[in-house]
Amino acid sequence: MSGVSLQTACLLRWLLLLCAPWSVDSHPQCLDFKPPFQPPEPLTFCKEYAKFGCCDLEQDHHISRRYYEIMDYFDYSGYITCGKYIHSILCQVRNWLVSHLYDAEDANTPMRELPGLCGDYCTDFWHRCRSTLSLLTDNENAIEAEVDRDKFCALLELKDLEYCYPNVLTNAELNANLGTVQADPEGCLQLCLQEVSNGLRNPVAMVHANDGTHRFFVAEQVGYIWVYMPNGSRIEQPFLNLTKAVLTSPWLGDERGFLCFAFHPRFRSVRKVYVYYSVYAKKEERIRISEFTLSASNMNMLDHSSERVLLEVVEPASNHNGGQLLFGYDDYLYIFIGDGGRAGDPFGKFGNSQNKSVLLGKVLRVDVDNNDHGAPYRIPPDNPFVREPGARPEIYAYGVRNMWRCSIDRGDSVTGKGQGRMFCGDVGQNKYEEVDLIVKGGNYGWRAKEGFSCYDNKLCHNSSLDDILPIFAYSHKLGKSVTGGYIYRGCEMPNLNGLYIFGDFMSGRLMSLKENPNTGKWEYNEICMGKGQTCYFPKLINTYYKYIISFAEDEAGELYFLSTGSPSAAVRAGVVYKIVDPSRRAAPGKCKFTPAPVTVKGKMVHFVPREKFVNRIKTTTVPPSITPTPKYRNTTSIGRSVTTSSFPATTRIAMTSMPTFKTQRPNFTLPKTDDKSLKGHADKLDVMKGNRVNKQNRGKSRVKGRRRKLKQGTVRLVSLGKQTGRGRVEIFVKGEWGTVCDDFFNSKAASVVCRQLGYPFAIRVAKRAEMGEGSELNILLDDVQCQGEEKTLLECNTAKIGQHNCSHKEDVGVVCGYDEYGED
Repeated sequence: MSGVSLQTACLLRWLLLLCAPWSVDSHPQCLDFKPPFQPPEPLTFCKEYAKFGCCDLEQDHHISRRYYEIMDYFDYSGYITCGKYIHSILCQVRNWLVSHLYDAEDANTPMRELPGLCGDYCTDFWHRCRSTLSLLTDNENAIEAEVDRDKFCALLELKDLEYCYPNVLTNAELNANLGTVQADPEGCLQLCLQEVSNGLRNPVAMVHANDGTHRFFVAEQVGYIWVYMPNGSRIEQPFLNLTKAVLTSPWLGDERGFLCFAFHPRFRSVRKVYVYYSVYAKKEERIRISEFTLSASNMNMLDHSSERVLLEVVEPASNHNGGQLLFGYDDYLYIFIGDGGRAGDPFGKFGNSQNKSVLLGKVLRVDVDNNDHGAPYRIPPDNPFVREPGARPEIYAYGVRNMWRCSIDRGDSVTGKGQGRMFCGDVGQNKYEEVDLIVKGGNYGWRAKEGFSCYDNKLCHNSSLDDILPIFAYSHKLGKSVTGGYIYRGCEMPNLNGLYIFGDFMSGRLMSLKENPNTGKWEYNEICMGKGQTCYFPKLINTYYKYIISFAEDEAGELYFLSTGSPSAAVRAGVVYKIVDPSRRAAPGKCKFTPAPVTVKGKMVHFVPREKFVNRIKTTTVPPSITPTPKYRNTTSIGRSVTTSSFPATTRIAMTSMPTFKTQRPNFTLPKTDDKSLKGHADKLDVMKGNRVNKQNRGKSRVKGRRRKLKQGTVRLVSLGKQTGRGRVEIFVKGEWGTVCDDFFNSKAASVVCRQLGYPFAIRVAKRAEMGEGSELNILLDDVQCQGEEKTLLECNTAKIGQHNCSHKEDVGVVCGYDEYGED
């Protein structure tokens, strides 16, 4: 082919690529590998990020101080000419797309020292203010680059025209709906997950004690309750073991077993727990509600000999056992019991649910306070049917079929609106599943109605029915067994406030409802797992096992759900997932809490996640290298130059503040389904295939690099056991490696070290040469005091390099990791 023909072909190919439809994959992320946020206080310097970005007031002041330090080198004309460039470049570190500008989406790749600039802007910057480069960076090539435009822009230019500055600010598609929950074209909300626990046998409930410890307790259907610490570790001994008493089986879908438990609302002082489980007693299957007291010698175990039975209800069939216990804001215990089983509530003239003389198919309310002497419970005087002849006085509401998972709204944290509302999912019969708002004395229609439609036509048209309709119902095209959820009232994800999140056990569908404040009606949106780079954050995943058994709320108000790949009480396929909104987080520091101390007796089992993270991070410290550029088209820049053609991009010189690491990166291919209504959810019981929603194909690739001259302030961790992520801190200064003394060295200094090495979290500081002595090296740094935002330890306050008043017995070490909860 001739040169002209080849040029023409390439031009045509380029034009076709430009005209081809494609979507820009925006991925807002800050340099701490977390989503952007709204600053709690107005910014005074980087004002363009006052509503959404990666900057709080303290960071804003830090940038402002650096700006004026740099501008002190300029006369008035230079100040006027270059001030806008310096201001803009410094503030990009707080841009909501800073991870793109700094090639910092992946903790394993080298991060730029300055934001990537568009070619025209870089050229203009060079022509007007080239001498400022050496003031903005300590890169050893900066002075040489100031006199050569090509070298200058080789350091600063980002080839991706969508993400380079300032184009990134004017790209309408990238900046659309910033800070809101992202949705796909069909309106499905894209959220992510974090694995919290695994290896559970049908985890039916997760509850917190509301005692300030921030422990969470997970119950298995076989009859165990396990205690988990805030760092995810599990106490080896169970909180409760009722496996010998609980009636269940390994059958798939068996509804009997240990079903729920609840802590007394004043558990700190009234140390009682209430449980709901199936038993076989007196040749009958029964539901038993019992009370247990906390052990006097172990705060992480109930006194197994303290069981006191509050109530037993005979179950005429093995299904429809209900299984919910809740304490309301009135401090009364609410008990949710199914209609007795079989199909269509065939018991008696009207069925159990409409018969107020039996407890089946009801919501009960009882008073368990001050019950140590006398009856195990009393009847609240304002229960709605206390004075109705023949009615059981425990009944609070009736006409329910088989309510599975109910919750109480904490209310808006500012206005208190919604506090005390009780939401329940009620499993349907043949056609509809429903979500109900429970009120005192309410009749929820079963068996006269199923959802909004009639089930028993004769009862349905009875003028005395006076039933309360659900706030939402869906057909069996979407799912066949509703699992009630929670209204989100946590701190970490402000976008989700007021959103009711629930699911379906059979279809694996996650769903949400939002109340319209003007009409009072509840509006539906499906929830999907984030696609593309939506979940590209440390520790996040976008797959889950489809059989959604329960939802949960921790002590801080964050939401979880519990699901399994095999709905059998004998199979360890259950996982607890935390729900995460990747589009926006609360401002740093806003959601911090200090758990009350917990005395642990016995061993701890550390949590090890089994799911593959979307952003899989594995590092081994090796000499820094420049990553060669593969072929890409229209992709986000991650530690390399990217062009919008299909031809290889030219390798650029990456300005780094951390070394490059050898890593394995997963390669994702999103699944396709012929059934658009499922959006990736399976709809058949398929235990052998794992029943994972949004299961993705995973490939592996390795990135290799070549050696590069070490920068001043580069650090490494040296461990005798060659363990990654932990070891003695050694720093490279003026051509030599040396150690660092532990005087004043704290977690903020450790975070600087860990961030340099590509770890998002500093787990702890190891003092007194715990990680070994570097006797063969000089001690280079002492009295290190950092703010935590510095790029290297050399930016922190320290004694003069090489001057110290310590020995190698005080060599400091750190432990870094990808989980802020603890070292594994």
